[in-house]
Amino acid sequence: MTIMSETANFFVHPSVGFFALALVLPFIGGKGWKWLLLVPSIIAIWSVMTVVPGNYGELSYLGQTLQFGRVDKLSLVFAQVFAVMSLIGMVYAMHVEDKLQHIMACVYVGGAFGCTFAADFLTLFIFWEFMSIGSTFLIWLARNPVSTKAGFRYFMYHTIGGLFLLIGLLLRYKAVGNFSFDAVAPTHMMAYDWMILLGFCVNAAVVPMHAWLPDAYPEGTVTGSVFMCAFTTKTAVYVLMRGFAGVELLAIAGTVMCVYGVLYACIENNARRILSYHIVSQVGYMVAGIGIGTAMTLNGATAHAYAHILYKGLLFMGTGCLLYAAGTTKLDKLGGLVHRMPWVMVFYMVAALSISGMPLFNGFISKTMTIVGAAEAHRTWLAIGMEVAAVGTFLSVGIKLPYFAFWAKPANDKLELKPIPVNMYVGMAMGAALCIAQGLYPDMLYRYLPFEMEHAYHPWTVWHVLQALMLLGFSGLAFYITRDIITPHAKTNLDFDFFYRLIGRGIFALVCKPLAWIDDRWTEAYRAAGLRGLLTLARGTVWFDTKGIDTVVDGSAYTVQNVGVLGAKVQTGRLQDYLGLAATLALCVFAAVWYFA
Repeated sequence: MTIMSETANFFVHPSVGFFALALVLPFIGGKGWKWLLLVPSIIAIWSVMTVVPGNYGELSYLGQTLQFGRVDKLSLVFAQVFAVMSLIGMVYAMHVEDKLQHIMACVYVGGAFGCTFAADFLTLFIFWEFMSIGSTFLIWLARNPVSTKAGFRYFMYHTIGGLFLLIGLLLRYKAVGNFSFDAVAPTHMMAYDWMILLGFCVNAAVVPMHAWLPDAYPEGTVTGSVFMCAFTTKTAVYVLMRGFAGVELLAIAGTVMCVYGVLYACIENNARRILSYHIVSQVGYMVAGIGIGTAMTLNGATAHAYAHILYKGLLFMGTGCLLYAAGTTKLDKLGGLVHRMPWVMVFYMVAALSISGMPLFNGFISKTMTIVGAAEAHRTWLAIGMEVAAVGTFLSVGIKLPYFAFWAKPANDKLELKPIPVNMYVGMAMGAALCIAQGLYPDMLYRYLPFEMEHAYHPWTVWHVLQALMLLGFSGLAFYITRDIITPHAKTNLDFDFFYRLIGRGIFALVCKPLAWIDDRWTEAYRAAGLRGLLTLARGTVWFDTKGIDTVVDGSAYTVQNVGVLGAKVQTGRLQDYLGLAATLALCVFAAVWYFA
C-alpha cells in the first residue's frame, strides 16, 4: 500500500509487503518461491531509506482515526535496522521448506513495522497482537512437546501484557478522549500511564517480568529464534523511548536487568538460553538509558538497540547452526568443533566480541555511549552496574560459550554433524560484515541518531579504548580463575519460574483441592439419596405410563376398532338391507320428533 501525506510525499509502509507475502505464500508452487522471501525486506529497506519524514496514512474506522505512518528520526532508525535484520533473517532461513514458518515470520515482522510507525495506541495495539501471534507460532513450529508448552507459556505472558496495555489505553481514552501515542511527562503520570508502561515492560523483559524470554527463545525454531531475538524486545524499547523517557523507575530497573541477566548467563548450560539471558542484560542498557533520559543516554539506547539487533541476531544464527548440525546447544554435549565448523566459530566470535564491547566492533561504539551518558548525568551507581555487567558479558558469551562449544575437550568424539546450508553462512556473513563496519566507521550509525546532543560523542579516544581493554582483560582473568566453577552442568535453572510455579501450586491448593473435596462429598450424597430418588421417580413414571397413558390410548384404539368392525358388518352390499335400514332410521327420527314436539 502506498500512502501519501499532506505534502504529496509517498510512503510505502514496510509492513504491507510482509503481510501480502504471508497471504499469497500458501498458494505459490514451484521451486523458486523462496526467492520471494527477500522481496518484502528489499522493499522495506528502500522505503525507509527514501521516505521523507512526515505523517502518512490515516484511516477512519468506527469513529476513530488510525494513524499508520508517523515517520520521524526515531521511528526511521528503528525501522531501518528492522528492515536490514529482516533481510539477513530471510537469507538465513531460505533453506526452510516449511512455508508456515515463513508465513509466521512475515506476520511477526510486519507487526513490528506496524508498531514502529503507529501514531496512536489503537493502531499500536493491533500490530502488537500481530507480533504476539506470529512469534508464538515460531515457537510452536519447532513441533516438539517442550516447544509446545513453552509456546503456551509465552502466549500467556504476552496476552497478560497485552491486557495491561489494553486496559491502560481504554482508561486513557476515557480520561483524555483520544488514543494519540505521545510522550508522557514523568512527573505527571496517571494510573492509566502506569498500566501502559507495565504492558510495555512485559515485552521488554524487565525483571521480574522476564522469565518468558529464556523459557521460550531456546525452544523456538532454528530460524524463528533469530527473528524473535531482534524484534520483540527492541519494539518494546522503541515504544518505551517514544512514550516514557525520563521515568526514574526505568533507570533503576534497566541497571538491575544488566546485572541480573549476566549472572544467570554465567551458570547456564544451554547456549541459546545463555544468549536469551543476555538479551535481558543488553536490553537493560537500553531501558536504563531511557530512564536516565538525557540526549546522550537516549541516543546510546538507540545506538545499542541498533547494534544489538545485528550482533544478537548473529549470535543466534551461530548457535542455530550448532543446533541444526549437532542437534543440541547444550555445552556439556558439545566441544572440539572448531576444526569441523570453522566458519561458524569465526562468525560467532565476531558477534561475541561485538556484544562484549571490544574495540573495532559495533558494541564498542554503542554500549559505551550509554555508560558515559550515565556518568555525565551523575548516575555513578548506574554506570558502575553497567560496567560490572560488561565484565559478565565477555565472561559468558565471549569466553565460556565458545570455549566449551568449539575448543574444550569434546564430550562426544563421534558426534555426527549435518551439513550446514550455504544460505545460513551467507546470512551470518552479512551480519558479521555490518558489525565490523559499524565498529570501524561509527558515523554509519551515529548519523541516524534522533536526539540532538550538546557535544558529539567520540568513542575512539585513548581512555575509552584502554577502559574497554582493561575490562575485557579482567574478564579473561576471571574466567581463568573460575573455569572449574562455571563448567556447564546439565541442569535447569528456574530463575523467577520458581516463584511462578510456587504461585501455581498455591492456586492449585486453594482452588483445585477444595473443589475436589466438594465434588467427592457431592458424589457420595448423590449415591446415598439422589440415585434412589431418581430410581423411585423412574418407577412412578413407568406406572403412570402403563396405567394412565397406555390405558387411554389403548382404549381409544379399541373403541375405534370395534366401531370399524360394526360398520363393516352393516355394509352387506345388498340394496334391500340399505332400504330397510333407511326406513328404520326414518321411523326413529319421526318418532323422536313427534314425541318431543
